[in-house]
Amino acid sequence: MGFLGFILLGLIAGAIAIAILPRKGAGGFLGALVVGVLGALLGGWIGSQLGLGSIDSFFDIGTWLLAIGGSLLVLVIYGAVTGRRR
Repeated sequence: MGFLGFILLGLIAGAIAIAILPRKGAGGFLGALVVGVLGALLGGWIGSQLGLGSIDSFFDIGTWLLAIGGSLLVLVIYGAVTGRRR
């Protein structure tokens, strides 16, 4: 997968993760992009370590599940680290 494909994957996966857990992270274009790219990296790394697959093909459902799962994990970790600051 190329660089632009990875950025697009991260943006969409981050937007889906923010829609699932709206109170855990910052919204907006940049927030979704950062969450998604970090989540895709984390999900791809965890998936390859556990033998579940990798994020090498844009049109593979496993790639999307790993990226979205990693993005959700990034949001949960972010929420646990920052706590409630309202």
